[in-house]
Amino acid sequence: MFLNLFLTFVPIFVAIVLHEIAHGYVAYLLGDDTAKKKGRLSLNPLHHIDLFGTLILPTFLWLAKTGFIFGWARPVPVNPFQLKKHPRDDILVAAAGILMNLWLAIISALLLLLAAFIPVPYLRGVCSLFLINMIIFNVGLAVFNFIPIPPLDGSKILFGWIDRPWAKAYLNSYKYGLVVMVLLLFVLPAIGSGIGLDLNLIRNYMISVTRFICSFLM
Repeated sequence: MFLNLFLTFVPIFVAIVLHEIAHGYVAYLLGDDTAKKKGRLSLNPLHHIDLFGTLILPTFLWLAKTGFIFGWARPVPVNPFQLKKHPRDDILVAAAGILMNLWLAIISALLLLLAAFIPVPYLRGVCSLFLINMIIFNVGLAVFNFIPIPPLDGSKILFGWIDRPWAKAYLNSYKYGLVVMVLLLFVLPAIGSGIGLDLNLIRNYMISVTRFICSFLM
């Protein structure tokens, strides 16, 4: 049981924490030291844990055997007014987390090839399963964050370069975006289950795209 929890949740924590650190570090390189001043570039997971997004939601998805697990950490603070060039730097900061997760997935895939040469079967199996989870969770987190609904990174990547009032209003609609995500993640699937339809759009999107990307890595 303990080993199963370790192999499941450590990769999730690594993926989530480094995702947020990547946002803050790229912002720092581009002129914004807000995250650094607040100690949010630390590798200490306690500095990044969000009670619901880091602990409750992944545990619920794991226990419910939904077929996918994801979550989020406390967002790293970024002051866009300190960035050097807009909108380029805003988009780079937003993309940093996704690129970090994809990079971690690629590194894990390379290490998985090396794990096959571990002579001890039990240790080889444990290391291989850990690295497989690292690949799946990092790709899944990248895929989830690419959804173009505020405040997810995909909204800034896809619409952040558009200098139009409607685009700016859309990117600032965080509260409405969160409501939409709750509807898509929980309400719509519950309605679909009641009427015999598969309306779990986020789950289907994440599973299909994550499997497609992982097929190139494993």
